[in-house]
Amino acid sequence: MPSLCRDCLSLFPSGVRCPVCRSPRIAAHGEVETLSIAHMDCDAFYASVEKRDDPALRDHPVIVGGGTRGVVSTCCYLARIHGVRSAMPMFQALKLCPNAVVVKPRMQVYVDTSRQIRALMEALTPAIEPLSLDEAFLDLTGTARLHGAPPAVILARLVQQIEVQVGVTGSIGLSHNKFLAKIASDLDKPRGFSVIGRAETAEFLRPKPLRILWGVGASTQASLEAAGMRTIADLLRWDRGDLQARFGQMGERLYHLARGEDHRRVSRDEKVKSISKETTFFEDTANPDLLDGHIWRLSEQVADRAKANRLAGRTVTLKLKRGDFQLISRRSTLGDPTQLTDRIYRAACELFAPMVAKGPFRLIGVGLSDLCGEDQADLSPDLLDPDAAKRAAAERAADAIRARFGPEAIIKGRSLR
Repeated sequence: MPSLCRDCLSLFPSGVRCPVCRSPRIAAHGEVETLSIAHMDCDAFYASVEKRDDPALRDHPVIVGGGTRGVVSTCCYLARIHGVRSAMPMFQALKLCPNAVVVKPRMQVYVDTSRQIRALMEALTPAIEPLSLDEAFLDLTGTARLHGAPPAVILARLVQQIEVQVGVTGSIGLSHNKFLAKIASDLDKPRGFSVIGRAETAEFLRPKPLRILWGVGASTQASLEAAGMRTIADLLRWDRGDLQARFGQMGERLYHLARGEDHRRVSRDEKVKSISKETTFFEDTANPDLLDGHIWRLSEQVADRAKANRLAGRTVTLKLKRGDFQLISRRSTLGDPTQLTDRIYRAACELFAPMVAKGPFRLIGVGLSDLCGEDQADLSPDLLDPDAAKRAAAERAADAIRARFGPEAIIKGRSLR
């Protein structure tokens, strides 16, 4: 069984320890020297950056998110052991892990760290497709001659460089297509290196739940279960025509993914089409003040991501899920693109006003789409709102102060609801 030592990067025929450095951190797989499509995912990225920048946090469970009325953006693995998860209400997270250290998000720091990681990737291959600040697909096909080593070795070296030079850890999924590479990267976190080869694809997928398939969310899963399908093995019993007839284009996609087939290329030209944030409540709520606070925080997070990526958007979307799981989506097109929290929030509030009576809700989300460069953002004055320009100037000033003195230098009272 060909094996790779993830510490000294030696390749050897087989063994449970590296014959060179005696490390047990071995990636053993029959196709480890031939596969070239990878997914790299940083481990608990925001929390890892916070621990890197404050060594006193290293041995403590860390939660990145809002105050007691806010939600968890992400958390470290020590907090996850206690049951803390992303999008969980903060009060519930602190009940599960009362000794956790709560840290406010620092988006610009995360963006700067992401750019350092991206620079290391760029040295390996031009075929990089970022999915978010902390994860990306890489295609290293044909790079073995350039680097003098197969892709698996180069990827193991990459996560070493990220850990040493950037100060955060990452996990690698290696396979023969994007779908399987992304699944693989989640199999052995943190600091994982997992391989799914061609020969084992069918056997690996057969017993897996349907939610592992790309694009299968709660709604699609419910539809599939209504048709008698719970695992990929169940899905494989359906022929292609029947799946297309019942589920349309999704049926075609499911047919191929269930067989481990994914012909999407790793494309560096894949542009961000939208920015969105959402949160699921521990308990359904119809409290308008609480929901307003969530709309503000979500708008702020969307605006922060837009500013960090130098983007603006013309369309604001509000997403709601009722207690009975009915999904409601409303959108509003602005006069010109924006990246300001204030404008996103006000548009989302206008969309929410007619929906208040439809609660209680279990999920709320805010999105920004129809994206363009920030040079086109907020150019036209709002003649119907003479105070808009003042609020915009105040927001820009607050951004500058936070960038210099930290994210807690200025906190809007609305965000504490």
